[in-house]
Amino acid sequence: MAKINLLPWRQAYREEKKREFLGIFFGVGLVAAFGAYLWVSSVQSAIENQNARNQMLAQEIAKLDAQVKEISEIKKVRDDLLARIKVITDLEGTRPVIVRYFDELARSIPDGVWVSSVDRKGNLVTIQGTAESYNRVASFMRNLESSDWYASPNLSSVQAAPEEGEDASTFKMTVETSAPVDPAAEAAKTAGGKK
Repeated sequence: MAKINLLPWRQAYREEKKREFLGIFFGVGLVAAFGAYLWVSSVQSAIENQNARNQMLAQEIAKLDAQVKEISEIKKVRDDLLARIKVITDLEGTRPVIVRYFDELARSIPDGVWVSSVDRKGNLVTIQGTAESYNRVASFMRNLESSDWYASPNLSSVQAAPEEGEDASTFKMTVETSAPVDPAAEAAKTAGGKK
């Protein structure tokens, strides 16, 4: 009977399978490493792309913030200019009224009354002066009361002034300013309020 040695054949088969396994293992490892590299590079690219977009958005937001700040500064300048225009128009509008107050005051002073000082704070006018008699002061107050430009005269003090005359006295009074109502302006306000 012939002797057959199967051991080297099995050994060679085992070595071949081992080489196949190592080849497949290294191939799978290379494919996995390449896939991981592709995945990491795509994620890195996406991150860089998003960072670039974020940076662009931050730049645009900074530009918009600068524009908003500029707009708010322009609005502030506009409001300041409107306030100045209102003050100027108010002054222009009230200029004749002040002249009218002084004219009406001069018309209200009766003979025998001398005004030494006139002081105005808001709508309140303080008048100081000297009169020949108390009746002249009362006449002055009646004249102011009947005026369209003054209202509510109030006598603060009356003191005898013998150096000015026998019945002379110094006085101090306050009176409120009140512009007369213009019928056309009042009608316009009423019509505007009904709309």
